[in-house]
Amino acid sequence: MPHLRKPTLLGGSSQPSAAWLALAAVMFTAACRLDMHVQPRQNPLSYSDFYADHRSARPPVEGTVARGQLNADSYFYTGKIGNNPGDQMPFPVTKEVLERGRERYDIYCAPCHSRVGDGNGIVPSRGFARKPPSYHIPRLAKAPLGYFYDVMTNGFGIMPDYAAQITPQDRWNIVAYIRALQLSQNATAADVPEGQKIPSEPPKFREPGSGATLPTLAPETKSEPRKEENQ
Repeated sequence: MPHLRKPTLLGGSSQPSAAWLALAAVMFTAACRLDMHVQPRQNPLSYSDFYADHRSARPPVEGTVARGQLNADSYFYTGKIGNNPGDQMPFPVTKEVLERGRERYDIYCAPCHSRVGDGNGIVPSRGFARKPPSYHIPRLAKAPLGYFYDVMTNGFGIMPDYAAQITPQDRWNIVAYIRALQLSQNATAADVPEGQKIPSEPPKFREPGSGATLPTLAPETKSEPRKEENQ
């Protein structure tokens, strides 16, 4: 009976080579990656049989608050007390508040309402369909501060809201400046601080400035009153 030989692998060895083992490992790994790469998922707002309402996109849990949007001070964020606009500032009005309010007002409000708030801004002067009302008419002169905040937040008539462009803090800064504008156009002698001249003296400039630079104010000099000699 002839002697039968045991079949051998490539190279004459009866044991699997390291190359074959590595190739098998790569094949198993690739198959696993394919399963993970093509895994079950839902497209945005797609139909789903898993939930009773068949919506794959789930609503936030009731009471969820986005980071930075707690808005616990309702008056600061709405300008209203209940359903009515309030008539007080939520923080003290300082010189810095008015300066910031004037800066934001000149950017977002003056194009329609003008720098002095009379409604004769550049936009209506160029043919805009509806001229905004003046801040100095009796209706708006008596309007509570929260009314102006609410208009900036939610819009009014053909005026769009500016909630995306102006932060709540800056909206209140603008409200304070609007009230200052109203006072400036309707002030009486009793409203002028003691010792201030009427009208105020024009500013004196050290350098007039150019188209590329701002003018520089001259330092204030306090002159002592002349003493009249008795004759």
